[in-house]
Amino acid sequence: MSDPDALHVEKALQSLEFMASMDIFLNETNRHADVILAASSGFEKDGTFTNTERRIQRVRAAMKPVGNSKPDWIILKEISNRLGYRMEYKHPSDIMNEIATVTPIYGGIAYGRIEHEGLQWPCPTLDHPGTPILHTENFARLNGRGKFIPVEFVEPPELPDEEYPFYLSTGRILYHYHTGTMTRRVKGINRLKPEVEIEINPLDAEKLGISTGDVVRVTSRRGSISGKVRITKRSMRGMVFIPFHYAEAAANDLTLAVLDPIAKIPTYKVAAVKVERV
Repeated sequence: MSDPDALHVEKALQSLEFMASMDIFLNETNRHADVILAASSGFEKDGTFTNTERRIQRVRAAMKPVGNSKPDWIILKEISNRLGYRMEYKHPSDIMNEIATVTPIYGGIAYGRIEHEGLQWPCPTLDHPGTPILHTENFARLNGRGKFIPVEFVEPPELPDEEYPFYLSTGRILYHYHTGTMTRRVKGINRLKPEVEIEINPLDAEKLGISTGDVVRVTSRRGSISGKVRITKRSMRGMVFIPFHYAEAAANDLTLAVLDPIAKIPTYKVAAVKVERV
């Protein structure tokens, strides 16, 4: 669901000879798996999380793993041992100790140091306090200087035309996270946003003869999805916005897999579509 031209991804998964997946819930990807290894959620295991400010934080199991699920490090260890490469880890702290020996920016990270407060990498030695601000006097490049890259505007690979007259942009809404694997299992959230809303500008809606709540079909050169309309000025005239959280109306069935030549990011935010009342 999160990959561009998701129908292509689905065909690729269906063509595999064998697929194993490790996850906490059944989802649109592991429905194609021959084997699903039941992993534990973050509330059921010890370990660390590293957040966006580079802070490595301890987490502790609040409950035992549900059913026959296991923490992912145990699953990987058991697979490795069965395949002939011995792993003797007894606890996630053993894995962190190994990381510290092979990853210089984690060299000073040990569970004893992060029991009560996390440390921010780079933290190269056990007596290093961590690095709250990454760039102060210099940038983390060999010459210590920042790098500016001038760019010139380039047209998107696909623009609206007579057949597909609307811009499509995809994104998130407040209530759901990414592909909704977890948030769409929350009853309170689903009462607020149970289904996809295709956002269209009032002037475009009037021209198409549609109103809020009508069902429309949105089609690109790659696929087609249907959902209820929400008329809103949040969408500019000529533009349609669709959140990508809903498997039954997967917005990324419509997007392009063309990559930006520098950033290598797919074209999620610009595609050409047509809108038809169902």
